Amino acid sequence: MTEAHGFSPDIYAAAQRASMPDFARWQQMVRATGGCAEPIRLQGHRITFDSALEILDVYRTADEPTGYLLTACGNRRASRCPACAEVYRDDTYHLVLSGLRGGKGVPEDVSAHPRVFATFTAPSFGAVHARREKDGKALPCRPRRDNPVCEHGRPQGCGTRHEEADPQVGQPVCVDCYDYPGAVLWNAHAGELWRRFTQALPAVFARRLGISRAQLRQRLRLSYAKVAEYQARGLVHFHAVIRLDGPDGPGVAPPGWASVPVLQDAIREAAAVVSVPVRDDGSFVARWGTQLDVDPIYVSTSLEGVADQRVASYIAKYATKGAEASGTVDRPIRQMRDVAFLDVTEHARRMIYTCFVLNDLPEYRLMPLRRWAHMLGYRGHFSTKSRHYSTTLGTLRQARADHQAEEARKRRGLPDPAERQTVTVGEWRFAGSGHRDGERFWAELARQRIATARQIVRQQAREQPPG
Repeated sequence: MTEAHGFSPDIYAAAQRASMPDFARWQQMVRATGGCAEPIRLQGHRITFDSALEILDVYRTADEPTGYLLTACGNRRASRCPACAEVYRDDTYHLVLSGLRGGKGVPEDVSAHPRVFATFTAPSFGAVHARREKDGKALPCRPRRDNPVCEHGRPQGCGTRHEEADPQVGQPVCVDCYDYPGAVLWNAHAGELWRRFTQALPAVFARRLGISRAQLRQRLRLSYAKVAEYQARGLVHFHAVIRLDGPDGPGVAPPGWASVPVLQDAIREAAAVVSVPVRDDGSFVARWGTQLDVDPIYVSTSLEGVADQRVASYIAKYATKGAEASGTVDRPIRQMRDVAFLDVTEHARRMIYTCFVLNDLPEYRLMPLRRWAHMLGYRGHFSTKSRHYSTTLGTLRQARADHQAEEARKRRGLPDPAERQTVTVGEWRFAGSGHRDGERFWAELARQRIATARQIVRQQAREQPPG
């Protein structure tokens, strides 16, 4: 029937869903989730009563036309749920920016503290294709004289001027020359490498001052916010805001000698010495790559360095991405036999295979490489921060939940808690997840409308004159 009328099965299913009697209420639920791509269906009830045990409000999903209540999945990955990822991105943006400008419980004086935007990269495990440019013009990928070949008979150079979207970018020039075990093991230890760096940086300051780390904590505190990003070659690198505070955190200025150049030098020194032994025989030690960028962060874009708002946007963007940005998948891979059928790049497929193979070796059996094969071995958090950098995601989410609860209280006509104490109890059970046949079309439409409305509000805020 659908082919005869020229409709695709998805459009026909969406039209059928719109004709159902519970569609209007279902749309309200979807809009409340922000257009979540994988909403959670709940069944149960909620009862609100006062201190005199007088029942003020009763809600039951049994009374809903749908028979359930929808709630957002909360997934941070844009590839899994663009709607929830947008919320996570906004929260991360405000978390990072508050540590640069103040706000959200952080004093505004923090904007005068020394801070830098540092990028830590992985070392090379073999030559890969890359887009290179100068003055906006693309350059040959890997120009070589006399066209040399590697020991496997493949050219060592590449004269192609790759476009940014070229799928060849990030792929090895010779897959047999590429050190896949080294790349996977580096990813697996990148989180530990970062942890050791955060320990080494205060030690550098203490050594330069000729004092102990305990004495350093009485003069100086280092705070940071960090996010992991996958490069096209499948290796993670870290972007971090690193800030110097006084001993009590962002509310206290650091000592006068603590400046941006001093912080930059200390970061470079700590990054150069930190390492993680991977093999017992010392044949492989994880270290940072030689490319290390440490740029000052300023409030004004007219100064040399990078603007704080740009840094916050950059970190927030990558907080919603994962290894899928480097050509792999965003879900765990259960069996090795499934790898052959994955829609991934061949480079990512080899890294995934390497995770499975290494995990079967005695020396790596306790390392969960198989579990994190879809992440190409990386098992760390994508975004982290030190305790005193700024507010927390939990605090931001609680503030949003409190605001939504207050709006719901007004809609339901419940008394103000300040005037009349109320208690709400509920009982819920999981009834499924995801959209049913014909629903995904309407959920995506709702998400796009909400995203457009937010974009308009942001544009109006940018265009509004100060004061």
